[in-house]
Amino acid sequence: MKVKALILDTLKRRKMHMTLLDPAKQPIPTAGDISERAFAAGTDAIMVGGSTGVTQENLDRTVDEIKDRCPLPVIYFPSGANAIAKRCDAVYFMSMLNSRNVRNLTGEQWKGAPIIKSLGLEPISMGYIVIEPGMKVGEIGEADVVARNDLSRAVGYAIAAEFFGMALVYLEAGSGAPQPVPEEMVQEVSKSVSIPVIAGGGITSPEHAKVLCRAGADIVVTGTLVEDGDFETPLREIVETVHGTKTRS
Repeated sequence: MKVKALILDTLKRRKMHMTLLDPAKQPIPTAGDISERAFAAGTDAIMVGGSTGVTQENLDRTVDEIKDRCPLPVIYFPSGANAIAKRCDAVYFMSMLNSRNVRNLTGEQWKGAPIIKSLGLEPISMGYIVIEPGMKVGEIGEADVVARNDLSRAVGYAIAAEFFGMALVYLEAGSGAPQPVPEEMVQEVSKSVSIPVIAGGGITSPEHAKVLCRAGADIVVTGTLVEDGDFETPLREIVETVHGTKTRS
């Protein structure tokens, strides 16, 4: 089954959790170890990517290590066309909708699209929206970040993503954000679109996950949490919380 089909099929039954690994933030063997432990904790997929420091070499070696040690789907979360993971099961073909630089809207995409097609990777279209504070991804992506209280703007971007035909919409507070995307924003966005809503950035506890899932997030992503060597218990609790929350009707 293709990864997009797997995601959509799973979301008919329950919500999903994905673990994000940055190739530039740990040694290659450690990435494999984290993916094994995340799989044991119940996560549904491994995302690989980062805002800075991702090269073709560390990306390929990280993905190889994960694929050799973890049976879960591996999805590339790209920062640009400079490096594209050849062994990933799918790639988020995404546009940062609130970037001030056309490079992040369509520039890297036109460069990467022929490579993705030639490699036979499955593209999963995504509207990517950076929410305050945005952290490093907002800085690197030159995002005109959506203020935490600007619900109408977040909703507008999300509806635009759906109208563009994108399969997913991602609300991103940024890796290491002091708090996740606001509950009210997730709620308004999820009410306004029929495509799955992903929430990421600043999610470090089961309480965060519960609030976002009850607000309407279909997929929750955690990344910074697993950079701590002792993450199994909090990760398992987050995953159980996500899986146990009722799906959107």
